[in-house]
Amino acid sequence: MTATAAASTAGSSTNVPLLQADGVTMRFGGLTAVNNVSMTVNEGEILGLIGPNGAGKTTFFNCLTGLYKPTEGQVRLAGVDLPPKPRAVVRAGMARTFQNIRLFANMTALENVMVGRYCRTSSGALTSILHGPKFRREEKETRTRAQELLDFVGLGDSTEHLARNMPYGNQRRLEIARALATDPKLVLLDEPTAGMNPLETRQASDLIFKIRDTGLAVVVIEHDMRFIFGVCDRVLCLVRGETLVEGTPEEVQSDPRVIEAYIGTATDEDDADKAEAGAGHNSDAGKGSAANDAEDS
Repeated sequence: MTATAAASTAGSSTNVPLLQADGVTMRFGGLTAVNNVSMTVNEGEILGLIGPNGAGKTTFFNCLTGLYKPTEGQVRLAGVDLPPKPRAVVRAGMARTFQNIRLFANMTALENVMVGRYCRTSSGALTSILHGPKFRREEKETRTRAQELLDFVGLGDSTEHLARNMPYGNQRRLEIARALATDPKLVLLDEPTAGMNPLETRQASDLIFKIRDTGLAVVVIEHDMRFIFGVCDRVLCLVRGETLVEGTPEEVQSDPRVIEAYIGTATDEDDADKAEAGAGHNSDAGKGSAANDAEDS
């Protein structure tokens, strides 16, 4: 290959998005939870995924990470098609956390992170049972890496704490450390600040920037708009399972369609007030009719 051809090949490879989801659709019987959603994520980018409750955000995450097999569409990581199998997706370089924390409650913080690391070990069943040299070497490396990640997320002093005894905010960070233990290229975080106080939310923001600074890309689902618009390079808004708008935080937060999706329009509010007033009037009338019926009887 000539130098010119090699340069051309290198240039074309750098134009491939780290993650590319094309036309992802997920149907459950007659319900379409995600409808023809496409998304790209570039290396070292933080992308936010927002939308009202029921917009299909977590379902879309599940399609990306192999928990669901999309009814239609395709997901690629670094230009390679991803099979709809969670373990294969993790080994390919995509890790995630969950909206509801899924730690091993009776394991220590260190053990939880070590579990995430085992997808990168190669000891067979026999050497693991017999604790052969390869197993011992990999176990030592796994333990060392797990401790490094606990230090990275700010939990270096919680190594031997049981996960169930850790504060809520620390459990969130522990789950992120476990995801990082898989050596991902891309991390998907599902509502990482849910239930956190303002201090914990700021710490979560700092941690996401810290992760990005290591070269990883991050996709975040979050309902805290101040948080999303403060950390993300781009934002994608879903409504009723479809893409409503995508752009920079400034473009998305000023888009009237996004405002309408979250808080409705003035007309919607007027109609709601009228409906509520009518319901109250009908309720009172019903009570009077019931009372009259009782007296007639």
